[in-house]
Amino acid sequence: MGTNISSVDEPTPQQMRTVIISSTVGTAIEWYDFFLYGTMATLVFPKLFFPESNQMVGTLLSLFTFLVGFIARPFGGAIFGHLGDKIGRKSTLVATLLLMGISTFIIGILPGYATLGLFAALLVTLMRLCQGLGVGGEWGGSVLLAMEYGHKSNRGYWASWPQLGAPLGLALSTIVVDIVQASMGTASFLSWGWRIPFFISALLIVIGLYIRLRVMETPLFAKVKEQNREASAPLLHAFRHSTPEILLSAGSRFVEQAPFYLFATFVVTYGVDKLLLNKTMILNSIVAAAVLEMCTIPIFGALSDRVGRRLWYLIGCVLMVAFAFPYFLLMNSGSTVLFVLGVVLSLAFFHSWVYGPQAAMIAERFSTRSRYSGASLGYQLAAPLAGGLAPIIALLLLNGKTNLSALGRSDVIVNIGAGSWQAVSIYIIILAAISFASVLGLKELTHADISSVEDDKVNHVLVLAGED
Repeated sequence: MGTNISSVDEPTPQQMRTVIISSTVGTAIEWYDFFLYGTMATLVFPKLFFPESNQMVGTLLSLFTFLVGFIARPFGGAIFGHLGDKIGRKSTLVATLLLMGISTFIIGILPGYATLGLFAALLVTLMRLCQGLGVGGEWGGSVLLAMEYGHKSNRGYWASWPQLGAPLGLALSTIVVDIVQASMGTASFLSWGWRIPFFISALLIVIGLYIRLRVMETPLFAKVKEQNREASAPLLHAFRHSTPEILLSAGSRFVEQAPFYLFATFVVTYGVDKLLLNKTMILNSIVAAAVLEMCTIPIFGALSDRVGRRLWYLIGCVLMVAFAFPYFLLMNSGSTVLFVLGVVLSLAFFHSWVYGPQAAMIAERFSTRSRYSGASLGYQLAAPLAGGLAPIIALLLLNGKTNLSALGRSDVIVNIGAGSWQAVSIYIIILAAISFASVLGLKELTHADISSVEDDKVNHVLVLAGED
């Protein structure tokens, strides 16, 4: 299986590379599975699992099953955060990868409504719930795997690498779906071809497990284990000592998470249904943006080590506010070039500006004994409101009067109005404002020492750059 990486306090460059590959590849596989469901929730599942509904209601029901995955993520963060702080980061990451992979594979073999009726929809929702639990536990472990090995210097840079899993998984899932669709007719794709990308997940899981099993426990948690200092109840420990940090970390994510699903998921519906653009062109634009974001995420993570993560993130919130209206103006221009530019800028610049340094900014404010639990909760508590609801809220804001009429909710029509893209832009601005206020409440810990094995909060004594 190769040479294992030991729990060393000073990892070599080769060891750090293996750690980064392990955390990034595993996270990419998890996000491939998660985004694959999101793509199918738009393209296939409304017809497959909700055929008796009209098109609008079917899409909304499919997106609500998409939401289930986000509702499950905080619970996954709590469950696997507890395990990660009790038994270790590595073992927990193996469990999350298996949970995600098995759930995704089962979705690929599920019969549709025509065979199982309502039970089919319930089963796919259950598997989505399991996916959410897996992703909820994956992020914290992957980030800590990278950051706790490279904690002495450039934490923003090292912790940003697992963040590449999101655009990498998005690009990979989109490419696979695009290839499968192009290789067969629409009827064949809707009948059985859509299952192929889910089966591919099984192969990816095997690869991910092979890589992940080669890495040993992080040096910081290994120190906790050696001293028998594991928290008896890590979740309670995190809340007891770091409740404000957990809640403010969750608030900091609104500017990143909700816009990401608008930029990567909602844009497909908007481009096809409202702008009447070619779906393949839109998907290719998203892939190009995701590939570029894989370059900008570590760059922005590294820059946050120098500028300071709090200041860098605050600037990112302001930039997102400034981009909210130009984003739709670019897409509405009627120019394919400007549409693609809007998609690329949304992910590869404005989203990655905050997403790159986000992992370190959240994880570095918790002590080692409860860092998995605290970081996971700080990250995942925003998921239901800022993640799963985002495309649903955007759809209602965009289509207000027409689509809500299909739901028979005339009382809501009065409140929302006829709907417009301007309303979605205002939604993005509100999200950015929430995060700006949250980050203002967080301390600057870019150069703090996070190696202390103490019951209290992270040692907030700042060290001079270069003394790491």
